Amino acid sequence: MTQDGTPLEGTDADDIQIDLGAVDSADLDDFDIDLGFGEPATASDDDVLANLVGAPEPEPEPEVSADATAAEEAVLAELHDRLRFAEGDWYVIHTYSGMENRVKQNLDSRVKTLGMEEHIFESIVPTEDVIEIRNGARKTVTRTVLPGYVLVRMDMNDESWGAVRHTPSVTGFVAHANAPVPLSLEEVEKMLAPAVLAKAAAASTGPTTRKKKVEVADFSVGDNVMVVQGPFAGVHASITEINANSQRIKALVEILGRETPVDLTFSQVQKD
Repeated sequence: MTQDGTPLEGTDADDIQIDLGAVDSADLDDFDIDLGFGEPATASDDDVLANLVGAPEPEPEPEVSADATAAEEAVLAELHDRLRFAEGDWYVIHTYSGMENRVKQNLDSRVKTLGMEEHIFESIVPTEDVIEIRNGARKTVTRTVLPGYVLVRMDMNDESWGAVRHTPSVTGFVAHANAPVPLSLEEVEKMLAPAVLAKAAAASTGPTTRKKKVEVADFSVGDNVMVVQGPFAGVHASITEINANSQRIKALVEILGRETPVDLTFSQVQKD
């Protein structure tokens, strides 16, 4: 550019170089240029842990079939009507642990022997089908809904009380102030519904919305485990939550001097 401000002919702006002289590195600290982008980002301990641990993937919501829902509602409605019009009241009796089915057999036999069919009508051990995970293998097992208890539908009187109470392995009725307390219709429905729905699903070839409960035999909340795979291998952890469906657990491990929740798979841990 000439002295009067006229650009030099044949000179492009990109070709112009301006020498401001050498800048001492010590003077760089004096420059304070605000480009409007805010404070520089810094990684905190929480950021580091979040990147290291990661977040568990959400489970997809199961698709619900309208036909399956209607079928299950019909089954429950049938159960409701059957219980509503059945003779007698439902009572709960205590049994020794693991003796529920034996008590039912003994009671049914005793009712026939004593001729109590007009007073003691039915005995049921409420059950449900669950998927058990053991050593990574899944299998369906049938378990009692109320371990140590049996339901009995009966007319309560001295004779029927004695027939039930003196059945081998029966330790007593669920009672209030020594008086047996009958269950409400809603309570009985809740206890019997799992087995009724499972039976209906097994007999049907159509879709079902009823998902079996999944239980883990290898671990339980509060267990101390050793992490054997992944970035935390060799670290002890305490289980705080178990997701049986996805076969993952949440546990507390010590990172950077503090307990931190991590998400792990079943295969990454083993019991201490």
